[in-house]
Amino acid sequence: MRKSLSILKNCIYLLFSIFLLNSCANETAKHIPRVYTVEIKQMKFQPAELIVQKGDTVVWINNDIVAHDVTEESGKAWTSSLMSVGQSWSLVVTQSVDYYCSIHVVMKGKLVVQ
Repeated sequence: MRKSLSILKNCIYLLFSIFLLNSCANETAKHIPRVYTVEIKQMKFQPAELIVQKGDTVVWINNDIVAHDVTEESGKAWTSSLMSVGQSWSLVVTQSVDYYCSIHVVMKGKLVVQ
């Protein structure tokens, strides 16, 4: 009887330890949001395509010689204000999206959420 109790106690400790380790592993597996930069220069978004995760922040910085904006392409769901030289604008990414500069429509970019 005493041996059975000892085995049961050890099994409970083992299960508790597995549960605790699994909880810790899940916490470290959670996504820590990152910040990415897209530079606007020479009439291009650089990089033109950026792979991010949901919740990451993208900052566009206008290092060109003229003003630009950043506008969601398909439904115009969001747009930055007009960014003069040296200004920036940021967005917390929730989904994959194509975007462009509504002032210079040949300038296009893409955010891919994994």
